[in-house]
Amino acid sequence: MTRTHASLIGWGHFAPETVVTNDDLAKMVDTSDEWIRSRSGIEQRHFVTEDQATSDLSIEAGRRALDRAGVDPEDVDLVIVATSSPDYLTPPVSSQVQHGLGCTNAGAFTMMVGCTGFVYGLVTADQFIQTGAYKTVLVVGAEVISKNLDFEDRTTCVLFGDGAGAVVLQATDAPCGVRSFELGSDGSQAEALIAPCPGTRNPVSQYAIDNRTHYLRMDGKAVFRFATRTMTESLERVMGKAGVGVPDVDLFIPHQANARIIEYAAKQLGLPPEKVVMNVADYGNTSAATIPIALSEALDAGRAKAGDTLAMVGFGAGLTWAACLFDLGPLAVSPSDAGEEADRAGGDGAPDSVIDDRGVVDGLIA
Repeated sequence: MTRTHASLIGWGHFAPETVVTNDDLAKMVDTSDEWIRSRSGIEQRHFVTEDQATSDLSIEAGRRALDRAGVDPEDVDLVIVATSSPDYLTPPVSSQVQHGLGCTNAGAFTMMVGCTGFVYGLVTADQFIQTGAYKTVLVVGAEVISKNLDFEDRTTCVLFGDGAGAVVLQATDAPCGVRSFELGSDGSQAEALIAPCPGTRNPVSQYAIDNRTHYLRMDGKAVFRFATRTMTESLERVMGKAGVGVPDVDLFIPHQANARIIEYAAKQLGLPPEKVVMNVADYGNTSAATIPIALSEALDAGRAKAGDTLAMVGFGAGLTWAACLFDLGPLAVSPSDAGEEADRAGGDGAPDSVIDDRGVVDGLIA
């Protein structure tokens, strides 16, 4: 009996046009370009404007992925959106994305698994295709973190940015797709990365606003310890399941939270720099969007090619982690078209002047 596999046939990413540099942030909080770079490797990040939301970024990244794949929206069976920053608590942002793209025949759901969301979504989509339930699935990782940052908390607000990435998976008989994976969670460390309000534990109240509990909070040391251990151990287990070693990995695409974490993981695994994708300097931590943006850029640049084995590892709120080995099948469009795609990608131009004397970032009060 022929086994069905999930082939990645389309990809795309989008970042808002507004670029906020470390020097821009230094005008708002007690920090500096050197402090941010030395601790995170981040040089700049992209912020949405006041009228942009997660669905807008998701729809644009999804449209680019469908265009690249040559797939009509009506032919999509399922839309999965991984995000922790939906437009609303309800309705789910996945339904907005499904409608905005014109995927009229698709089911849709949202996965809230923090920064690991895209890998969770990729593995889930692969399962739906392997079972034969669906033929074509769109997976989006998107975040608008900037609207949930406390610009009085210099240890957290300098790390995050906004963006979206998407891929199209389609059923095929050719061997490809997720070869092995691991999905993990350690809820005992839930408060290491948390937005306490709003929710049923802490609903919106004057107390929450006065005490700024509606903003993202992070215990950086705890997350750093968790990440440096989890990334290497999880990937080693996933490679063990697949019966492969580090030399069999063509490209390592980790969650882009911190350059030091990525460099540490690569060193522990014995991966040379040319096999590691790192774009955290340009985007900061875009949570569930980091891996699909990095994957899309790698495919555009020809760093990821047909037949390659990709290793993707994420970690984040929960605390959760996820790792997978993904084999690329034939690619629908040659990476030689990357130049045209780069021209279309948002946020690649010169930084805008976004900070005024009142500390306003394009409509966001700092």
